[in-house]
Amino acid sequence: METSAGGDRAVRVLVADDQAAVRSGLVLVLGTDPGITVVGEAGDGETAVRMAGELRPDVVLMDVQMPVLNGVAATRRIVERGLARVLVLTTFDIDEYVFGALRAGAGGFLLKNAEPAVLIGALREVAHGDGYLTPAIARRLINEFAAQAPPAVTLPDATVRALETLTKRELEVLACIARGLANSAIAKTLHLAEGTVKTHISRILSKLKLRSRVQAAILAQQQGIS
Repeated sequence: METSAGGDRAVRVLVADDQAAVRSGLVLVLGTDPGITVVGEAGDGETAVRMAGELRPDVVLMDVQMPVLNGVAATRRIVERGLARVLVLTTFDIDEYVFGALRAGAGGFLLKNAEPAVLIGALREVAHGDGYLTPAIARRLINEFAAQAPPAVTLPDATVRALETLTKRELEVLACIARGLANSAIAKTLHLAEGTVKTHISRILSKLKLRSRVQAAILAQQQGIS
């Protein structure tokens, strides 16, 4: 088991991008952090799925546009099989690939030109199950997704009943998620400890049977919870 310099378990990452130069750059950046270990590289989505099964990384850093099997389909297979969490690399021009990745259960989205510290922080967040979205990306994703969604969204009865089981505090946290707030910002807004916020988010996802906070944000927007 890999450990960081401080003795904690290192975050194991599989880098998936079809451009060798981009992969090399990402590996170089991640190599600067002793708490992260790159366990493999994949040049297409199918290879990413296979390697995720073989290596069982904590997070797959997935380019959304990949050959053989695109990043959306690869993300869906990885998440459905419980092989790893997925952090999707995207540009700011949100497209149908990103919407598909949302539905597939991606744990976060990161701009390809993100600073190294942001990339490393995002990987840690996703590895710990918190998900990652900067407020700017969150607002763009949610607004674009809502604009493309049908005017009237009919939810399964089970989902409606699940929403009704959320406590007042959980609904407040869900509303903050819908606004794209990070855990630290939610904690400050609701005067809670950040650990308490994480607990609430875990319970919300469990009750609503969702894979990521991004899906929770979209559901909240569709239902007017914001």
